[in-house]
Amino acid sequence: MDHTLTRKIFADTAYVHTGGSPEELKAAEYIRDVCATFGVTATIEEFDVQMATIQEEVLTVDGVEIPCKGYLNAGTHEVEAPLHYIAGKDKYIMEGCRGSIVLFDGYLGHWRYRELLDYRAAGFISYDGQMNYADREIDRRELRASVSEGVAKIPGVNINVKDAVALMKANGKTAKITLKQEEYVGKSHNVVLDLPGESDEVIVFTAHYDTTSLSQGAYDNMSGSVGLLALVEHFTTHPHKRTLRFVWCGSEERGLLGSKAYCAAHEEELSKIKLCVNLDMIGPTMGHFAACCTCEDNAVSYISYLGRELGILIDPYQEVYSSDSTSFADKGVPAISFAHLAPPATATIHNSYDTVDIIDMDTLDKDLRLITAFAERMDQSVFFLIRRDIPENIKEKLEIYLCRKQAK
Repeated sequence: MDHTLTRKIFADTAYVHTGGSPEELKAAEYIRDVCATFGVTATIEEFDVQMATIQEEVLTVDGVEIPCKGYLNAGTHEVEAPLHYIAGKDKYIMEGCRGSIVLFDGYLGHWRYRELLDYRAAGFISYDGQMNYADREIDRRELRASVSEGVAKIPGVNINVKDAVALMKANGKTAKITLKQEEYVGKSHNVVLDLPGESDEVIVFTAHYDTTSLSQGAYDNMSGSVGLLALVEHFTTHPHKRTLRFVWCGSEERGLLGSKAYCAAHEEELSKIKLCVNLDMIGPTMGHFAACCTCEDNAVSYISYLGRELGILIDPYQEVYSSDSTSFADKGVPAISFAHLAPPATATIHNSYDTVDIIDMDTLDKDLRLITAFAERMDQSVFFLIRRDIPENIKEKLEIYLCRKQAK
């Protein structure tokens, strides 16, 4: 794709567009309109998502107010309790959670939340940011529906790491969380485009276009969305045998909601899909190019050889990738995610530093050269090159990733 157009797309979408927001719909309409300039018609499919509007969010520790952002969809509460920090999962450490507001490291995942409920925590505090950064940014997080489904809601807030460290150094004793919000069902959106082929066999290409609350999302993941647009442009001027479907997924950052919604709405069509090719974070200046194969391990060797043929270094491996490809793999569709993974010192995601400055146009071109070659070979093969089944070891990993089973 022409660099002038590529830079324009990055510039025109350089704003926060979180899942379910009006800004996300604006970005979806923009992608649809870019497709129209290639002479093809994309449609926008809406789906339900849980939304919330925060009315009050206050955290005090020993009477001192700490800047915070309340967890969306965590209900309305006012609780005061002892502050307790947990740095592990030992049951004796967890016993201290009872009746406490718990400060913990990392993200609030499914099993972490269940532990907090099991040990009767009164509320929770997470943190993010970097101690050595000048900013004091705080991400807006949510109690995901997949985490809270069927269980009670307790209040939570997110704070900056600098304040979390200060609380520990001050030996904070008593915390109070006030959280008030209106919860409702809103709409998020997928953008879908079909390029019909001679065969009804389908290759689906996916990339998410939504962002987190602090991020413009140039690297994560307008880069992948641009990659899909480049593939659309290519295949509108090059013959293809199979039907090629492109899905720009909304609300990926909220738990792969767009791809899950697409698979649910199109379940009867999934049997025709031979492969999902997902692009999530490509084209940074630094880092290594990788392909995560959620399918038979022969795909790993194939991609490695393709990279050698083209003179493009790539690191393929068999695993479950934390992106929209997983929703398709869970439905039995082999999936491969391409990602150019930058070192944290050169590119970060989910914060305000994720801008177009991370992207290098020559690297993006090189990544897309391999991805396009791979797509062409998948399309033109007489017999489809990747077996349409999910290996047993990958099925086990999908169960764990999707929190239907806890890792030992």
